Amino acid sequence: MNAIVIEGKEYHFKMAHPENTEEILSLYQSAMGTEGCTWDETYPSRETIAKDFANQALFIIEDNAHKIAGAISIDEDTEVNTLTCWSKQLEPSAELARLVIRETEQNHGMARVMIQKTMEELKKSGMKGVHFLVSKTNERAMRSYQKLNFTKCGESDLYGEDWWCYEKAL
Repeated sequence: MNAIVIEGKEYHFKMAHPENTEEILSLYQSAMGTEGCTWDETYPSRETIAKDFANQALFIIEDNAHKIAGAISIDEDTEVNTLTCWSKQLEPSAELARLVIRETEQNHGMARVMIQKTMEELKKSGMKGVHFLVSKTNERAMRSYQKLNFTKCGESDLYGEDWWCYEKAL
């Protein structure tokens, strides 16, 4: 496994495992209530994590002490995937979801690294594109996506929230 060095510290990007559930859930809960975060006490949940494990769709980045610094999922949400804003030329495509970075690890480019690594995995699996929703109030996330050259291709009000739709070819 190749190490990823971010500001002089080594990390490893890999598939998460069920024994990571509590630490991932704790990360999700720590993000609730922060600027731009739409999560609450009911989502994401243990059940959400279990579904991601069942689909082999949950990745983590951890340091050499095996402390999880972030998590990201590949989601199969029919409502999101059938939005009309997504480019047909990028099909098949997948949705990135539930990106979270430990607060002490934020603002060092880790989210971008996780997105890039997940996109590499998707490309290996035959996907042509990637897409996701981002809360219109999540300025930090939008800056990351712009640095990665994602295209804002629409908007949605799914789940009672206001979202921008972003996509990118792999």
